Amino acid sequence: MKRPFVLLFALALGMNLSAQEACTNPDVNCDGIISMDDLLVLLIYFGYVDSDGDGVWEVVLGCAEDECGVCDGPGPQVLVIDTIIFSTDSIFDESLNEWEVFQIADTAFTYVCSNPGCTDPTAVNFDPFASEDDGSCIATNPCYAPGTWVHEGYTYELVVIGDQCWFAENLRSELYANGDAIPGELSTNEWITTDASELGAQAVYNSNSQSLEDYGRLYNGYAVNDPRGLCPTGWHVPSDEEFMALEMHLDMSETEAQSTSWRGVDQGMEMKEVNGATPGWNGNNESGFTGLPAGYRHHNTGNYLTQGSYTFFWTTSQNSVYNWYRGLSSGYTEVDRSFSNLRGGFSIRCIWDY
Repeated sequence: MKRPFVLLFALALGMNLSAQEACTNPDVNCDGIISMDDLLVLLIYFGYVDSDGDGVWEVVLGCAEDECGVCDGPGPQVLVIDTIIFSTDSIFDESLNEWEVFQIADTAFTYVCSNPGCTDPTAVNFDPFASEDDGSCIATNPCYAPGTWVHEGYTYELVVIGDQCWFAENLRSELYANGDAIPGELSTNEWITTDASELGAQAVYNSNSQSLEDYGRLYNGYAVNDPRGLCPTGWHVPSDEEFMALEMHLDMSETEAQSTSWRGVDQGMEMKEVNGATPGWNGNNESGFTGLPAGYRHHNTGNYLTQGSYTFFWTTSQNSVYNWYRGLSSGYTEVDRSFSNLRGGFSIRCIWDY
C-alpha cells in the first residue's frame, strides 16, 4: 500500500539560515540554506520515493504476510479433512426386542494454504480437496479400460488373468522407472564381469532391431533387483508367488506350483503364443499371456541362445543369492520354475500393483 506525500515548499524555499551557528536539520547539507536538495534528502531518509516521476513522492508502507506468505493475503483458503471421528450409539428395536448398535461418523475440516494431490476424478487415489495436481494420480485398473499402457512412447497390450493385470508383451525399456539409463550394448566380456553386471544391464538379442521389435529386451538379475525399478509407475516385476497365482488360475495345483523344474500339464501351452511365424512354438495362448520364444543371454559366456525355442522371465523373489524365474519351451507343455545366476539375461513382464 502506498501513501502519497505532497510537499508545498513555497514558504521553505529560499529561506536563508546563514545566521545559524551550527548545521542542523533541515539544513542537511550544512550550506546554510534550506533548499530543495535538503528536502529531497529528508524524503529519501524517511522512505519516500517518486517512483513514477509525477512529482508526488510516496512512501511504501509495509504489509502483513498471511500464513501462506502472501502480502496482505486472506490466509488459508483450501478446505481439507482434518479428522474423522466415529462414535458408537444404539437404539432399542421393539419389533425385534433387541438393541441395534451403530456408528456415527463426524468429520472435522480445516483450512490450509495448499493441498497437493491427485485432481483426476477417474483415478483410484482422487482427492476431492486437492488444490493442485502433484502428479501422483494412479489410473483405475487399466486392463478394463483402455486395455493398453503407453510407456516411453511404446503402447503395450494388456491382459487380465484371474485377478491380475499383466503386460501381454515383454518390456523393452532402456530406462529405470526414475529415468536413469540402464547400461546396454555390453560386450561379451563386460556382460559376464561382476563390476558391469552388478550395475544392472539390458541387451537386445544379437543387437538385432527386429529382435527388439518382436521380443523386447533382455535384462540381467541385477537390474531386476535394483530399487529404481524396471516397470513404469503403477507396475512391478512379478514375484514368484504372483507367477504361482497365474499358474493356479490356469488349474495348476498348489503343490505343483510350489515345486521346481517343469510343472503342470498344459499351462505352458496356455501361456505361449499360438504357432505362427515361429516354427515349433506350439502354444494356444488361451490365457492371453502371449509368451514368445525370446531366448536369453548366458550368464557365463555372454552369448545369445535359444531364440525361437525358449523364453525365460525373471521374478523378484530370491532363492539364496539367485532369483527365481519361469521358463517356456517349444519342447514342453508345462511351465519351468527354477532360479538363475543374476548375470543371466531374461525377459521381463510387468504386473499391475493393485
